[in-house]
Amino acid sequence: MAQILVVDDEMGIRELLSEILADEGHSVMLAENAAAARRSRAEKRPDLVLLDIWMPDTDGISLLKEWSAAGLLTMPVVMMSGHGTIDSAVEATRVGAVDFLEKPIALQKLLATVKKALKHDVSPHKPPLTLDAFSRSPLLKDLKKRLEQAAAKTSVLLLKSASGNIAEICARTLHTPKTPWLDLSVSSAPLTQEMLENSAGGILFVSDLALLGKLQQKNLSFALERLEKYHVQLIAATSRPLSTLVETGWDPALVARLGEVWVALPLISGHADDVPEIATLVLAHLVERNEVPARSFSSSALNALRLHRWQGEWVELLAAVKNLALAALDEEIGQEDVDNLLRRDQPDTATPPPALPLFDQPLREAREAFERLYFEHHLRLERGNMTRVAERTGLERTHLYRKLKQLGLTLGRRGEDAEQ
Repeated sequence: MAQILVVDDEMGIRELLSEILADEGHSVMLAENAAAARRSRAEKRPDLVLLDIWMPDTDGISLLKEWSAAGLLTMPVVMMSGHGTIDSAVEATRVGAVDFLEKPIALQKLLATVKKALKHDVSPHKPPLTLDAFSRSPLLKDLKKRLEQAAAKTSVLLLKSASGNIAEICARTLHTPKTPWLDLSVSSAPLTQEMLENSAGGILFVSDLALLGKLQQKNLSFALERLEKYHVQLIAATSRPLSTLVETGWDPALVARLGEVWVALPLISGHADDVPEIATLVLAHLVERNEVPARSFSSSALNALRLHRWQGEWVELLAAVKNLALAALDEEIGQEDVDNLLRRDQPDTATPPPALPLFDQPLREAREAFERLYFEHHLRLERGNMTRVAERTGLERTHLYRKLKQLGLTLGRRGEDAEQ
């Protein structure tokens, strides 16, 4: 019979399920929290895991994501919850659970679910996408070398102008297979020394610093003090200047530590010829992992992607590829699909007034008139989003607001909404 791991913080639930499953001839292991579940998973490799969603240290879905990201989801997992919702079931299934049980669990429902889950074939773990796949892109070959050189000399590496999928692709490139991988972005519980011990030799990852809450910031600070002790490397990404983190309440010392060694992602807007290769490989990876239906790009679609002005750089490109695959009606994504998706996001590119009349004005007036045209252009280009205007102009937001006020430029409701 099977070896089943039951993970639940309620002793009564654990004992009840253990008795029922033992009566059916199964060997049962018990874990009262995520830390105990990690140990049991590492030591005895269960045939099935019954995993509670709501637990005090790390919730079940976060643990499921952790196992999936580290390639440890080699057994079927059935989620359990006394507060079950459709959303929880959908989320758990998306991450990798094979079924969902709602408490109180009926005897026949439990036995039927266990029997069905044990027959479930777990798909072999598919390796994550790394920069190694983009060997024909000089842009990304160069980025890979820079990342490897920087990572070899530091325990903390910051990825500038990166977030989400592209940040994970870069971090996965530096991750040694079959070593731990812990995503601090999805953790909803305090980081412990035991969790760091279990991550020894691996990577702690943060997909975007700006998205971390107060607890996750504390986890990050806790980890930074112990990276060398546990032989763990931290790779964090940020899509915004580090100064904006301090403005939003981050500890300046923590931000300074994170920014000591960094690699900036190259701008794809200056390497249009690399876009078709990148888009094709990203799409193939999404299809292979069953994240999108089987799709391919037509030559005209790839050319349209090459010619597009990528305002959002990497994040926008990767999101566009996924949305094209999900929205396309035919197996081949055509130019019309690209135009329909990207045309709506094109900024207002009205031609600014010519600068020639400025030459007829005194220097002071001409400079002020130019500054007004300059900031009007960037406000229009970024649709009033002050964070991106500050990044483009190289000004701190406080200085930017003061300058706009001096020039008589007001944001109005549109600019305020763009900030939210």
